[in-house]
Amino acid sequence: MALPDRIQSITSQPLTNENRQEALACFNEILEGLNTGVIRSASRNDQGQWEAHGWVKQGILLGFKLGGLIDYASSTLPFFDKDTYPLKPLTLADKVRVVPGGSSIRTGSYLSPGVVCMPPMYVNVGAYVDEGTLIDSHALVGSCAQIGKRVHLSAAAQVGGVLEPIGALPVIVEDDVFIGGGCGIYEGCIIRERAVLAPGVILTGATRIYDVVHERVIERDAGTPLEVPAGAVIVPGSRSVSTSFGEQQGLSLYAPVIVKYRDAKTDASTSLESALR
Repeated sequence: MALPDRIQSITSQPLTNENRQEALACFNEILEGLNTGVIRSASRNDQGQWEAHGWVKQGILLGFKLGGLIDYASSTLPFFDKDTYPLKPLTLADKVRVVPGGSSIRTGSYLSPGVVCMPPMYVNVGAYVDEGTLIDSHALVGSCAQIGKRVHLSAAAQVGGVLEPIGALPVIVEDDVFIGGGCGIYEGCIIRERAVLAPGVILTGATRIYDVVHERVIERDAGTPLEVPAGAVIVPGSRSVSTSFGEQQGLSLYAPVIVKYRDAKTDASTSLESALR
């Protein structure tokens, strides 16, 4: 029986002493695939569309049921977690640069060669970070998030995670995207290739994006995620509250605004420092 079918069969019934070893074997197989990048919690289908793999999330959640709380603490770092979820087993051969200073990368995540991790940062289980990406200080890559090639996650950028519901699409950040400091991306948003988010941009599934270049409003349709267009440059903006009370009080609401689409000047200002590599 294929691994997805085995996982679905195991998770459809109560966990018992009789099926525990089989469940643990399936979980470890998924964990190995996630650690090596062979298995992903979301990927493009044959039509080029992103889709979540619910069976992978089921396997990740199974690991929490199977694990017992243990003491991973060193003399300087208190650390207590499930024995199924230690830190990711990285070696020099992985060619991932992890600068000293309090970063954590959880097992079941994948970091490609050339990824740079500046302290302190965190990558959660199920995440995939492709080659040449920089994860800056205090940045978060949440559970199952998919980060493309040569992405810059600036300081304090938050890429939200999702494990439940199992069919929910995680946050997707495609190749050559620049995420500015203090940005937050949540609820399965898709940031298309070469987009630029200025510092402080916050995006959720319910956010409306105002595109002044093409004079349109971008929002998610029923059953589809919010998508930032390829090459869009977004800055934090505001729009007035049009009710009488809002006008009387001079109120406005946060509104991200596409002010331009990426050009040579944008490329120059967002290029990654080669000296860091």
